[in-house]
Amino acid sequence: FAKRLKEKTTHFALHPKFSIIVPLYHTPLDFLDDMIQSVQKQTYENWELCLANGSPEDEELDAQVRKYMSKEPRIKYRKLEKNLGIAGNTNEALALATGSYTALLDHDDLLEEHALFEIVKWLQNHPETDMVYTDEDKVTFDSKTYFKPHFKPDFNRELLRSNNYICHLLTVKKDLLMEAGLYKEEFDGAQDYDLILRCSEKAKQIGHIPQVLYHWRSHTA
Repeated sequence: FAKRLKEKTTHFALHPKFSIIVPLYHTPLDFLDDMIQSVQKQTYENWELCLANGSPEDEELDAQVRKYMSKEPRIKYRKLEKNLGIAGNTNEALALATGSYTALLDHDDLLEEHALFEIVKWLQNHPETDMVYTDEDKVTFDSKTYFKPHFKPDFNRELLRSNNYICHLLTVKKDLLMEAGLYKEEFDGAQDYDLILRCSEKAKQIGHIPQVLYHWRSHTA
């Protein structure tokens, strides 16, 4: 509790706003709850959660999102007329973003409560950083077991060209993201990798925080 209170009351000279981008598609409601609550628990509070729903026929999902919106003004939401695919849905969520940094969060994954705090703390001493990524691990569907931690190296362009080792959690300056171009539908399935490659080619500085701050929901097998 003391650590959380200290983080919540820390004053930073550099105080950027983060737009957390989440494309929704028939998201199970328990996963939606866990994801949204992991954002609401952030000890760094200058964020907005931008949601685009590519399953407009899913009335339960729509109702659940609107329930959160009624109590949380930092949630922005767009129900799409149809599914545009992972890249198209993500771009629709990005269109809602007003922060200076963006962070992509999958609809069934989780953030550590100090994830944004650690990134902002990094930026105080590295204000020119265009991209910052963290380590990650896996979490079971019941959110009880964490496994397969991925401890990443610092930025290595040659390694990145052969393997998307950066993946999550990645934050990117919105200006850089717009300059590099948005997600491309022709790369659906590898859209994150394509965008990371394009952004990294234009980035002035890429930082790595060696802490597991992102939990990727997965089977244990």
